[in-house]
Amino acid sequence: MNIETAIELFQLTVSQALMLVAPILLTAMSVGMAVSLLQAVTSLQEQTLSFVPKLVAVGGVMIVSASWLMRNLMDFTISVVQRFPEITQ
Repeated sequence: MNIETAIELFQLTVSQALMLVAPILLTAMSVGMAVSLLQAVTSLQEQTLSFVPKLVAVGGVMIVSASWLMRNLMDFTISVVQRFPEITQ
């Protein structure tokens, strides 16, 4: 494997990982900000209050986007396996 192939494969892997994790992270951040705003408005400073809404929202996003996540992972895996001859040279 030459250095260009290794760098390209690394870039593809990182971009794929970021694309797959982005909806989950954005959901957790959005729910966390909403709960923090609610806590600031109501002066309710319970630290554990944000955990359950985040857990429910992230679980919902994972359930809704499971088919998309698996399709992307399978496509990426197939493309990497198809490049094995190029990698092993």
